[in-house]
Amino acid sequence: MSAKSKPVVLSGKNLKIDDIHRLIKNPHLRVGVSRSCLGAIRKSRKYIEEEAEKKVIYGTNTGFGPMASYIIDKQHLEELQKNLILGHAVGIGTPICDSYVLASMVVRLNTLVRGHSGVSPELIERLIFFINHRILPIIPEHGAVGTSGDLVQLAHIALALIGEGDVHYKGKRDSAKSVLKKLHIGGYKLKSKEGLSLINGTSVMTGIAAVHCHDAQQLFSLAVRNGALALELVQSHSDGISKLLHDLRPHNGQILVAQALRKLLGGSILLKSRRTLESVVKINSIIHKIQEDVQEIYSLRCIAQIVGPGLDTLLQSIRTTETEMNSVTDNPIVDFVNKEFLHGGNFHGEYIAVALDHLKMSLAKLSMLSERRLNFFLNERLNSKFPPFLNLKRPGLTMGLQGLQFVATSTASQNQTLSYPHSIHSIPTNADNQDVVSMGTDVALFTSKVIENTYVVLAIEAVALSQAVDFLNIQKKLSNSSKGLLALIRTAIPAIYDDRVLGDELENLIVSLKASPMINIEWAR
Repeated sequence: MSAKSKPVVLSGKNLKIDDIHRLIKNPHLRVGVSRSCLGAIRKSRKYIEEEAEKKVIYGTNTGFGPMASYIIDKQHLEELQKNLILGHAVGIGTPICDSYVLASMVVRLNTLVRGHSGVSPELIERLIFFINHRILPIIPEHGAVGTSGDLVQLAHIALALIGEGDVHYKGKRDSAKSVLKKLHIGGYKLKSKEGLSLINGTSVMTGIAAVHCHDAQQLFSLAVRNGALALELVQSHSDGISKLLHDLRPHNGQILVAQALRKLLGGSILLKSRRTLESVVKINSIIHKIQEDVQEIYSLRCIAQIVGPGLDTLLQSIRTTETEMNSVTDNPIVDFVNKEFLHGGNFHGEYIAVALDHLKMSLAKLSMLSERRLNFFLNERLNSKFPPFLNLKRPGLTMGLQGLQFVATSTASQNQTLSYPHSIHSIPTNADNQDVVSMGTDVALFTSKVIENTYVVLAIEAVALSQAVDFLNIQKKLSNSSKGLLALIRTAIPAIYDDRVLGDELENLIVSLKASPMINIEWAR
């Protein structure tokens, strides 16, 4: 069995973003639970069942939130859990995509197998069954404020487990009841506390964050590859990416980006040494204007300095997300070893909300950098080298890339608005019990749009760069990295001479850029 096809075995402690990505990409890949967890799960469940008859345990034999002072009798504990799910599965709006749902279910399962949530082995088995059969509940996008976790969105997962609501199964939307009937099982009957354990946590925002972090790695890689090709096109001076220059300002992200640029451009015959300027100082006149640029504009000269902070943000977002993926975010937490219940706030989504706010700001900056370089190559008065809008036929009669620039500019502008931090928009709710909230899942969904927008802008820049290569006819002089990028671009979008509708071609290019392993740069963490 290859490493890629091995089941993802969950222990609550070692789940990685790459595991989530593998499960999304391979519909046949299964999850399992480490044997070491099974004992803890059973002990945790036994302890809560015993203590529920003697102690007041929030959400087990009490009401929820501001109604926690209501004690529920033993005969109604299971009804209480079902009511919790039915009362919270009230989300509205467009369903979030299946990859987010699957990621959220895996993260929730990983939390539960730690054995601190008091759920039964039977619930663990049912959640595994749903994941492995890719029965993916329909989760509407709107509804959660991100404290007590993703209550509303997670309730829609729990709703499907008990055989209600709708799911996606084998590419079609159907009722959970119908799908379970086809698979010869009924809806799961929740035991005491199990409804609360399913919905009390940050698993939806964290699952979406895991998907975003993977996508963002590809975007940062593409941004650096575009930048490398741009440097070759303008025959940049090589000292701008020199090791010493960046070691003298030792920010991790900046050093990593500069290092990547040096590797991508290693052996390039198009970069220039600054020594080529030495002869101009020997002119005898007092002032003498030279034709050559002494320094490139910032979007070319400062790639490492601009992309570097964003890369640092991405790497920190990965660390934060993987920590959250392997955290217990339930309440109360069952400590069966020390015989107590810990009532706290691990369900609060602030870590993920802040991480994704910072990530979407960094991605918005990537799109702004890309849009400015695009403008440089399309503006003949700025570059003094290329035809207007990189028009390869009859400027004036044909449009070149004029239309694509409008798309890039408007898309980058939208990113600027979407990147405003949403985690600061805290409005108290739940009778002021939840008086400071994270808005984490909304941040995650806004980040989805920023990611899609950034792909659009970077793809348009890539088209422009390929046009510039064709104009200069320097395909054979490019570095191997730039040759590979050019080939990928040209597979989706042939050189543009006559005006044609480019929408479908651009979408095909974006799909290729997202999926191509050639684009990915392995960033040290």
